[in-house]
Amino acid sequence: MTQLGRSDLDVLPLALGGNVFGWTADRDTSFAILDAFTAGGGDFIDTADGYSHWVPGNHGGESERIIGEWLAARRPSGLTIATKVSTHPEFPGLSAANVRAAAEASLKRLGVDAIDLYYAHFDDASTPLEETVTAFGELVSAGLVRNIAVSNYSAERIREWVSISQDAGIPLPVAVQPHYNLVHRNDVEESIIPVAEDFDMSLVPYYALASGFLTGKYRSTDAAGSSPRAGGAAKYATQHGLKIIDELEEIAGRHDASIASVALAWLRAQPTVAAPIASASRVEQVADLLASTRLELSSDEVRSLDAVSAWSPANA
Repeated sequence: MTQLGRSDLDVLPLALGGNVFGWTADRDTSFAILDAFTAGGGDFIDTADGYSHWVPGNHGGESERIIGEWLAARRPSGLTIATKVSTHPEFPGLSAANVRAAAEASLKRLGVDAIDLYYAHFDDASTPLEETVTAFGELVSAGLVRNIAVSNYSAERIREWVSISQDAGIPLPVAVQPHYNLVHRNDVEESIIPVAEDFDMSLVPYYALASGFLTGKYRSTDAAGSSPRAGGAAKYATQHGLKIIDELEEIAGRHDASIASVALAWLRAQPTVAAPIASASRVEQVADLLASTRLELSSDEVRSLDAVSAWSPANA
């Protein structure tokens, strides 16, 4: 188990991504995935109010609604539920009124009394940061949100958020959710991790498996005829990307583990990372995700993955 920042949230070091619920996983499949995840010890579920408004016929909130129906049907205990605000078509941005209305809508869809971890999903330059920070603080004061977090914020803006919170006596963010994985490292390692270390925040990285590339499934940049997410994964199948897959495969063989499990274990070994986010569109994918939480890489294995995935202009 791992603690998220300064919070009292203690979770298995893996978050199940809810972005596929209502998209590539229908209601029944989503229920089966959630059942398998929690049966295997998983207790941290990540979603957002905007998931999955981009799907034809959807309006946003589908993932939260499915999770809420599952929670009502199963009544599990001890789960940590994280969601986000700013991308639902009815509640875009981070104005104070919008943050409050979106939070109340998320609570209704999820069927919970309070959100364990509430993220500002994307920075909103059109709203003064003081207004957004104050709105999040008011949600905590009202008991609607237990902990505050930020996603897709620059290091400078996170520091501004912290400064405003400190001056106003508002609880600081306990987690940061950046795009971070073996094929997307530098921005996070150079700027976000130092901020997290300074303010005792945990990283909960998304795209932990690079849209599926770090499962080893995609060995070509040609994704024609593949799944809806394949294009995002196949773009990494460059010479550099495939060298990373080869190294993952070699280490996986030594541990009798999957490539995906090793990629997630590498993330867990990075400074301030508490729980990578990974999603499953099929129930049989869940076992490999959970296996990553029990896989401990040696320091030599971590260094070898660091070396093969190191960014340089030639690899850009």
